[in-house]
Amino acid sequence: SAYPPVLTPGNQLWHNVTRLFNSGEVNVNFWTALINSTIVATVVTVAVVFFSSLAGFAFAKLRFRGNKFLLVAVIATMLVPVQLGVIPLYIQMVHFGWTNHLQAVIAPNLASAFGVFLMRQYIVGSVPNELIDAARVDGCYTFGVFRHVVWPAVRPVAAVLGLLTFMTTWNDFFWPLVVLSPRNPTVQVAVSTLASGYVQDYALVLTGTFVSIIPLLVVFVVLGRNIIGGIMRGAVKG
Repeated sequence: SAYPPVLTPGNQLWHNVTRLFNSGEVNVNFWTALINSTIVATVVTVAVVFFSSLAGFAFAKLRFRGNKFLLVAVIATMLVPVQLGVIPLYIQMVHFGWTNHLQAVIAPNLASAFGVFLMRQYIVGSVPNELIDAARVDGCYTFGVFRHVVWPAVRPVAAVLGLLTFMTTWNDFFWPLVVLSPRNPTVQVAVSTLASGYVQDYALVLTGTFVSIIPLLVVFVVLGRNIIGGIMRGAVKG
């Protein structure tokens, strides 16, 4: 091995990629893992951005009884360690019959307290009340105000939240390891399985790690345009 290690892939990269996706040679189906992680991360990201935007709009611009109390209660949930809820959550998944199914990984992550707080703070500072009042005068109902006034204004921070959520969900290891079987894993569980043999094939493990970060790079490129565009618009307005 070279010292210091080289940063470029070696001439065996494509050979190792072929081995990685050859289910007869490795003890995990990496295709299944990639598809599972893509489904889970995409559904969770869309749900978190949508529900966080709606809840953030409600807490920021709508007046209703218990507004501040509910916001504090949502934020307080971030103080509870995730590990404390693993056992009751797993029992609930067994009760629903969802163990070893993707909905067991998706359902607990459909809402995010951090996302709600982030969107609420951004909406308070970026959406004037006068703009909302003007939309209501024009005949917009509440969801219409969100769709036509609030959503266009929060796209940059929604892209940031989407990127963070996708990365967090894609890299999640503990809960999928608990609730899914080795035959139906996510990509992080699959990489861990590759590294769990008595004799470790480091070339295969590193190849799996390399392949697993490619979707993250793609998502960053796609959402990065919205992030940079929102920053530039804010700079011009400022």
